[in-house]
Amino acid sequence: MRRLRIGIACYTTYGGSGVLATELGIALADRGHEIHLFSYARPGRLAAYHHGLEFHNVTVSSYPLFHYPPYDLALSSVMREVMCARSLDILHVHYAVPHAICAYLAREMSPSCKTRIVTTLHGTDITILGRDPSYRDVIPFGLRQSDAVICVSRWLEQQTREVFAYDGQIDVLPNFVDNQRFCPRKNDRVRREFGGSERTLVVHMSNFRPLKRTLDTIDVFRRLKSGAQAMLLLVGDGPDQSLTREAALRHGIADRVKFLGEIDQVEEIMSASDIALFPSESESFGLAALEAMSCGVPVVATRVGGLPEVVEDGVCGRLRDVGDTAGMALDIDSLIANTSEREAMGRAARERAVAAFSLAASLEQHEALYERILSSAS
Repeated sequence: MRRLRIGIACYTTYGGSGVLATELGIALADRGHEIHLFSYARPGRLAAYHHGLEFHNVTVSSYPLFHYPPYDLALSSVMREVMCARSLDILHVHYAVPHAICAYLAREMSPSCKTRIVTTLHGTDITILGRDPSYRDVIPFGLRQSDAVICVSRWLEQQTREVFAYDGQIDVLPNFVDNQRFCPRKNDRVRREFGGSERTLVVHMSNFRPLKRTLDTIDVFRRLKSGAQAMLLLVGDGPDQSLTREAALRHGIADRVKFLGEIDQVEEIMSASDIALFPSESESFGLAALEAMSCGVPVVATRVGGLPEVVEDGVCGRLRDVGDTAGMALDIDSLIANTSEREAMGRAARERAVAAFSLAASLEQHEALYERILSSAS
């Protein structure tokens, strides 16, 4: 398709939306599009300069009048500046609050601007903020001002319609994974570091928010009958990390729980692991689970939100009810004991990740959506 000028706004916290937005921008730049990425900090997966992609760091004045620095106004101003200077075709924002409103304001400040707004919803803006009276009217307004609205799962589309009684068009474009980057590989260095080939590595990756229930990872691990031969690798950081550390100490398993923090090359840890554990209370999609699957790692997770659309229960892994840590422990024990079953699930997980959630297919879907709204506006 023709070369487009595309702006992308996202949060850069350790979570799926920022990862998706950044990798989408990188992939679109590799396809020859001109990409402008907006955020308050450089995303972790944009470690260095990338050809065709320019990062715009949004800074906020520390004027003493402001009790809370107005990031949304600063972002709108930077968006408007780039929108006009580069004649952006598309402004693709991830999360409705505040990004969809910022995009609308930026466009309103330039009446002659023809930039089209695309808003991708990732979950929290609907499932939490959507039920907060402070945002109940703001979010649907942002959706109505968008030229296209994307949800990352059918479950999230249903939630969006129910919470806001939204009857506009919604495109369901699932999250994607780079199957070449996240792939099965032999990683002896990582395995040696965490106990060698005789140790089963169980990995969990998240932003350690309460919704991720990282305390449940400790409860699952302490229940393992085969726990002595396993190691729990916790990737990420967030508000519940200290509580999770305390729980590991309290249950006497701290020597078998490794807190790795935020890691840029997460595929090295994923591909070296044997089982991935995600006991979340809510997941609009489950990007970390998909990345594990692409590495050929079976997933033990909760049956919530969009996860069942990603992880086929009994094929790619096991799904349990939220809080069923005893059941998850049984599943992990079974996979540790039955190597052939674990390997078969890993192969099935890889096949599903490649067939249903590839980066190439997602790029074509996004480009087709961009072209559709540009054509309808002309």
